[in-house]
Amino acid sequence: MDFEHASVLLDETIRELKIKPDGIYVDGTLGGGGHAFHVLNRLSEKGRYIGIDQDEDAIRASTKRLAPFQDKVTIVRDNYVNMPKVLKDLGISRVDGILLDLGVSSFQLDEKDRGFTYREDVPLDMRMDQRQTFSARDIVNGYSEQELFHIIRDYGEDKFAKNIAKHIAAEREKAPIETTGQLIEVIKHAIPMKVRAVGGHPAKRTFQAIRIECNRELEVLKTSLDQMIELLNPEGRLCIITFHSLEDRIVKRAFRKNENPCTCPPNFPICTCGNESKGKVITRKPIIPTEEELMRNKRAKSSKLRVFERK
Repeated sequence: MDFEHASVLLDETIRELKIKPDGIYVDGTLGGGGHAFHVLNRLSEKGRYIGIDQDEDAIRASTKRLAPFQDKVTIVRDNYVNMPKVLKDLGISRVDGILLDLGVSSFQLDEKDRGFTYREDVPLDMRMDQRQTFSARDIVNGYSEQELFHIIRDYGEDKFAKNIAKHIAAEREKAPIETTGQLIEVIKHAIPMKVRAVGGHPAKRTFQAIRIECNRELEVLKTSLDQMIELLNPEGRLCIITFHSLEDRIVKRAFRKNENPCTCPPNFPICTCGNESKGKVITRKPIIPTEEELMRNKRAKSSKLRVFERK
């Protein structure tokens, strides 16, 4: 199977990056190289593109797809949280644009061995970086009932989180929960039948929560936003595509804070805290897919693009 992730909000992202032909651009979630291919097509021989991804399959696929641009693209296997070090090692101090597409790829969702899917009975895994030893299995079988409740409630936003955690804790007392199929059955028994009949797949929210916890997705995002803005040249842009409200809320708040970091009381006549604005929020409201794109790609449904421009 080819590594795929249909390039969501592609035209909008290319437009908002304001690409300079001789600029330097960074893709923190390279994936199969979809967005990268279109940016590279707009770069001159002096331009440069750095693609970062922690997934081995993504690195292999993007290396193949971007081979025609090998003179101006550098591909690094790492987590985007380490972007400052990656760029420093390449002798780069500032860049003209940064892109993050936070969606899980079609390959990761559909490839059974990766353990992301709730549509097949496969071993629990969900690691974005296969070098990592900690997996979904460790969470399901090793976290306390209270810890499971918190991540399913907070990361899955599932109103049945308490009951799901209770059922998982009870089931694993009999034997470890090893596969997605076993976990799905436990979740089904924790959710009322009438809700299961109308609410979509009953395991969707729990699987999202476990995946986020396994890969520290929200922690990495929170840690990275300020440092990515610091890496931008004046008028450089940070474009981030999110796929659920938890990510979007983090991006929205970080962008606002960097635009207006002042901590003075509202009644102060002048600012005395000394916190200066790093730039401006370009997207007061997020950019969402067109009806045409939604018809082509159903996985674009919940995507939102937010853009920040460096001062």
